[in-house]
Amino acid sequence: MIKAYRAAAFALCCISASSVARDLVMDSTTSQRLDTLLTQNAAAAQDDSPGERQARLSAAFVNTPYRANTLVGSPVVPETLVVNFNAVDCLTLLEYLHALAHATDRDSFLQSLVATRYKDSQVAYSQRKHFFSDWSSTLPQNAVDITATLTSHVMRTTKTLNRKSDGTLWLPGIPVVPRTITWIPTAQVTDRVLEGIQDGDLIGIYTPKAGLDVTHSGIALHQNGQLIFRNASFLERNMKVADTPLRRYLQRYPGIVVLRPR
Repeated sequence: MIKAYRAAAFALCCISASSVARDLVMDSTTSQRLDTLLTQNAAAAQDDSPGERQARLSAAFVNTPYRANTLVGSPVVPETLVVNFNAVDCLTLLEYLHALAHATDRDSFLQSLVATRYKDSQVAYSQRKHFFSDWSSTLPQNAVDITATLTSHVMRTTKTLNRKSDGTLWLPGIPVVPRTITWIPTAQVTDRVLEGIQDGDLIGIYTPKAGLDVTHSGIALHQNGQLIFRNASFLERNMKVADTPLRRYLQRYPGIVVLRPR
């Protein structure tokens, strides 16, 4: 997967719900599910952290089919605000959870989704937060990178995001961005590291590929003494939002990046 992964309160408050709704794509099934989740969210404990709210809300997406490219927009196709709970990829799942965790009604959900998905709350393909590290590196932040607080055994790799090893772009029309990625090698993901990860933290699966920070992402949950990686799985045996113990998942991957929702 290439999509790797709030705007300021002023920007968020200044987005009009009517302007968002003009270019909104949302089917009736998603609309009904959204209303149900907003009602449940309003009834739940409001002193939970954003991460705890996201973890709780994520249960409603388990078994949702995986599908890439559900958003509308490209360098040549005008961007449209899409809300689609019928199928998600790893990043749109996190976007919906983040927006829901900061919403009290439909208008605030749409405002929050715009601020979550787009830099400066501008609905445009060029403003999408395409990379996982955009969530912590693009101001104002959706999340804080806590990777280096979990262990001293981290690696720091400077990447040129969006530029492949052959010089071409992963995402045409998106600028190349130099960025240092801090990640924990799989061998250093100890019990102490896992204990430091909280429910609702966001986990990116680090990749050594040129131009990318991570190749996949999901949400952390502690269940039955294990840290679970809840993710929109593109593996052929799943193709849905599924739960896998993080240790097992990491057996085939080099390491992780951990963000904490704001």
